[in-house]
Amino acid sequence: MTLLEVQRRMANAIFQPLIRSDRMAGGADAEFIKPNNRLTSLERLEIYSRSYWFRILDSLYDDFPGLRAVLGERDFRRLSRAYLADCPSRSFTLRDLGSRLVEWLERNPRYGGSCQALAIDMARLEWAHIEAFDNAADKALAPGDLLELGPDFRARLQPYIRLLGLKYPVDDLRIQVNSADEERGAASNAALKQKQVKTTRRAVHLMPDRIFVAVHRLDETVYYRRLAHKEYLVLEAMSGQISIREAIEVAFEASSASVEEQQTMLEEWFANWARLGWLCPINSTKRDG
Repeated sequence: MTLLEVQRRMANAIFQPLIRSDRMAGGADAEFIKPNNRLTSLERLEIYSRSYWFRILDSLYDDFPGLRAVLGERDFRRLSRAYLADCPSRSFTLRDLGSRLVEWLERNPRYGGSCQALAIDMARLEWAHIEAFDNAADKALAPGDLLELGPDFRARLQPYIRLLGLKYPVDDLRIQVNSADEERGAASNAALKQKQVKTTRRAVHLMPDRIFVAVHRLDETVYYRRLAHKEYLVLEAMSGQISIREAIEVAFEASSASVEEQQTMLEEWFANWARLGWLCPINSTKRDG
């Protein structure tokens, strides 16, 4: 057997999901591994299999703290194992591990249970958070570039910005979860024993509330910025690289706002977008990360 053949057999064995006892299945192919005086072939191979699976499960655990809070620890572990069995890692980086989670959860509603819609919203927000953190940034339009906006003005959004229309205020919940995690991380072991937060509790009392959010990055930190509905529609339309006139027509179709009111809103929005560096020229190719 060549080295390549051994590597392939080992990879195929390691990538097989663990059974419920966190062990490899008894019939796993391990005969190509030499036993020693302490461990069988299967036990030696199992060391690598468990290390691999515990590492990717931990990565998913760290990437989706809000979803853990929604589902509870036990159901999140159940979801993680099922998801990774159906959608194994295809990338060299663990960053992409949750890239198919929203789509998978939509196809497998039993893992969201009674919190399915809330779970999907949270998973969408948390995947957007990952993308906003490390997607590229292009050269932004300066405030001076936006002083005179003609009807044919075109721009596009920074590649790291994600626009979300959500059914639940999961942005607030995610911030609360992060704050609780930071407090627990800063506490001593003694304090933790006295005021341990039960991580198995579900966020079942979060009421539906339609919101619009831009997930963006500023100074290497990810933020969630609430948007007015019309503001969201303008940005969404502009992300299709249509003219500002066309974007405004899409956003304010059937709106009761006067032309003057629309102008006031647009001036305020564009000033904020320029300050945050959200808009880029259509032909921008310069990247900073």
